[in-house]
Amino acid sequence: MAEDEDDLPKRTMGKAPDLSYWSGGELEAYIRRLEAEIARARAEIASKQSVRGAAEALFKKR
Repeated sequence: MAEDEDDLPKRTMGKAPDLSYWSGGELEAYIRRLEAEIARARAEIASKQSVRGAAEALFKKR
């Protein structure tokens, strides 16, 4: 039985940091970390889509 997304527990993001006190270098480093995390999330999405596509192809009605 597939789970409905509304039934899953919500993942909460931590409170966003107050950037007003950060130096330019700290902000640049923060952006690089965020971009790396975005790339990691995109790779995970691609992996899940690949697995789903393979499963759909396996169970596809002929």
